[in-house]
Amino acid sequence: MSDASIKDPIKSRSGAILAASAKQDAPAYDQPTVPGDELDLRPLRYSDSGLIDLYAADERLAKMTTSIPHPLPPGSTESFIARALQPSPREVIWAIDSSRAGGAELKGVISLKRMDGEQSEIGYWVAPSWWNSNVASAAVQALVAANPLGDRSFFASVFQDNPGAARVLTKSGFGYVGDAEAYSVARGAKVPTWTYIRKLD
Repeated sequence: MSDASIKDPIKSRSGAILAASAKQDAPAYDQPTVPGDELDLRPLRYSDSGLIDLYAADERLAKMTTSIPHPLPPGSTESFIARALQPSPREVIWAIDSSRAGGAELKGVISLKRMDGEQSEIGYWVAPSWWNSNVASAAVQALVAANPLGDRSFFASVFQDNPGAARVLTKSGFGYVGDAEAYSVARGAKVPTWTYIRKLD
């Protein structure tokens, strides 16, 4: 799940090894756990499937993402977690985990999808129970501060009928660069979007 997109294979100190891609054109990547304000961004694990199923089945959430279908087909979450732990540093997906501060082990998901030229697209979703809280902002700010892929810039896009997601980005230093559109699987239609960029160098 990108702006809201979704195995425990090889273990490492951070929780998962992302090895070279199938084409062997990317270096091995040891996915870190990224600390944030009262949360940690950690690798996904199979035990997250129950909460992801619960959250992703919510139509309100699905319609604010490009890739979550509604209704959620059986096996979708397992496929998403399997993809998250495939050996590819081209897309790195973290769980937003607040258990360190006494909160839920999974409040949402955040990801980086590698683009050309030392750029990545950042995407995230947070369960509706934590909308209009600091969870999404804290997760985005943690990833910006850590810059785990060594990018020079992050891009992001949000649906224009989701101004809360846009505020998360501007609060995190992203600047508006233009309008576009993206297909939403849950809506079965193209939806107008706003595009943002955050320079990191």
